[in-house]
Amino acid sequence: MNASSSQVGSRSGRGGTTAKTSAAATFALVFGVAALISVLTAILASVGLVLGIIGIILGVIGLRMAGRPNVTGRGLAVGALILSVLAVLIAIAFAAGLTTFLNNENAVNRLERQVEDLRDKLPR
Repeated sequence: MNASSSQVGSRSGRGGTTAKTSAAATFALVFGVAALISVLTAILASVGLVLGIIGIILGVIGLRMAGRPNVTGRGLAVGALILSVLAVLIAIAFAAGLTTFLNNENAVNRLERQVEDLRDKLPR
C-alpha cells in the first residue's frame, strides 16, 4: 500500500494536513441525483419528492460542514442543493398539474372516452 492510496477521499492542504470531503455533501448529491431521476420518470414523483427533501437537508448540513477546517465539499453541497430543489419544484408542479387535471371534469371525461375507444379497438 503506497502513500497515495491511503488518501482516497481526501486532499492535501497547506502544511501537509489532509482535508476530507464532507460525507453529508456527498450523500446530498447522491440523493439529489436520485430525486431528479425519480421525479422525471413521473411514476416515482412522490419518491423523488421525499428524496429531494432529504437531499436539501443533507445539502445544508454539508454546506455547514464544509465551512469547518480541513473539510471540503462546498461545491458538492451546492450542486446537491440545486438538484434537490429542482427535483422538489418539479414534483410540486407535477402534483399541481395532476390535481388540476383530475379536478377538471371535462378532461376526465375525455380521458375516459379515449380509454373506452382504445378498449373497443382491442381484438377479442
